[in-house]
Amino acid sequence: MILNTSFARELAAHLLDINAVVLRPRDPFTWTSGWNSPIYCDNRLTLRFPEIRNKIENEFTSIIKEKFADVDVITGTATAGIPHAAWVASNLNKPMAYVRAKAKAHGMGNQIEGGVKKGESTVVIEDLISTGGSAISVVEALQFVGAKVDGVLSIFTYDFDKASKKFKDTGVTVYTLTDYKTLVNVAVEKGMITGDDLDLLSSWRDHPETWPETPE
Repeated sequence: MILNTSFARELAAHLLDINAVVLRPRDPFTWTSGWNSPIYCDNRLTLRFPEIRNKIENEFTSIIKEKFADVDVITGTATAGIPHAAWVASNLNKPMAYVRAKAKAHGMGNQIEGGVKKGESTVVIEDLISTGGSAISVVEALQFVGAKVDGVLSIFTYDFDKASKKFKDTGVTVYTLTDYKTLVNVAVEKGMITGDDLDLLSSWRDHPETWPETPE
C-alpha cells in the first residue's frame, strides 16, 4: 500500500535515473528464482546518493510516526534493509535490530542481531519485495522469539498477487514507498519505454513465473 502517491512518483523517477531499476523488456534478466524478468531492481545503489537516501529515510520515518508511533524496535532485513533501518532508528531514537537469512553457524548462533525482546513491537524495513518470501521469513523469525511485528515497510514492490496473499495470511500490514505500476507509468512519461515495451511489461506482470510464455 502506498500512502504518498506524489512521493511514489518522485522516488520512481530517482530509481530510474540512477539505474537502481533497469527496464529491459526485449533483453530480459534472469532472477535467482529462475524467472525471466524485464526489470531488475538494486536499491542498494541509493546508498551512493545522500539526497535520495535521506528522502527515503524521512518518508519511512513519517510512515512510522503516523502508523506505528509506539513501536519499540526498528528491524532491518539482511543485508539491504540494514542501513535504512539504522538511519530510521536514529531518526526516531529507537533501538535497532536486524535479521539474518539464517542463524550463524558459529559464535552464539544468532539469527536476530541487536535484539528484539519477547513482547516488544517492531517494524521491519525491507528494500525490495518480490515474491515476499524473504520478508515473510524475517517476520516469522521475529514472531518465533515472541516479538510483535506491527508492519513491513519497503522501498519498492512488484506487488505480485502471490506476495500480497502471503502478507495477508500473516496478518502483517505492508506499506511501500513506490511500486511497479508507478514506476512503469513514470518510465512511459520519461520516454524510456514504448507502447510495445509496455505490452511486454504488462504480460510479465500478469504471468511472471512463465513469461515470456503465457498460459493457454
